[in-house]
Amino acid sequence: MKKLIAGVVLGVGLTAMAHGAGDPEAGEANAAVCASCHGEGGAKPIMGTYPKLSGIGEKYLYQQLKLIKPMEREIASMTGLLDNMSDQDLQDLAAYFNEQDMTIGQADPDLVDEGEALYRGGNMASGVPACAGCHSPRGIGNEPAGYPRLSGQNAGYVEAQLKAYRDGERDAGRNASIMMDVAAKLTDAEIKAVSSYLSGLN
Repeated sequence: MKKLIAGVVLGVGLTAMAHGAGDPEAGEANAAVCASCHGEGGAKPIMGTYPKLSGIGEKYLYQQLKLIKPMEREIASMTGLLDNMSDQDLQDLAAYFNEQDMTIGQADPDLVDEGEALYRGGNMASGVPACAGCHSPRGIGNEPAGYPRLSGQNAGYVEAQLKAYRDGERDAGRNASIMMDVAAKLTDAEIKAVSSYLSGLN
């Protein structure tokens, strides 16, 4: 477990990269196109498998937009939406959404204990590190490292992304290898439990 955590911490130092400051006011002007799927302010997606963008983390969101624009991270519903946006536009969008309030959902009471135990303590038997080690005990993420906020995120989205990491379908980005390694050790039941727990974590 100590080796796993040490590897993750080392990864932070190797992958964290600075980017220019975004302008939230400028980002708001370009955010209208996002609202049709992610809701006003990115807080109320129209589907549970779509992510909330509000408060998710400026650096993380900027990095993801940079991957999505050239389709290095393929999301069919976003094809072409970012084509006319400059790098500064993407930074501004990320800054805007990061200033919006994340709404907190309701976790399944039957899954809370299992989800919390996995999030805070991992699974020593299978080698799963505690999620809180990177995403913080409160699930607010780590902005300098570019690790996203998970607290309040749609359970359906988190579940889908963990399975995508596990199955090798999401492999783009500097931190993808970390998540692929972690997700490879998770069972479907563990993924469902931790995803539900995070949706209600405040």
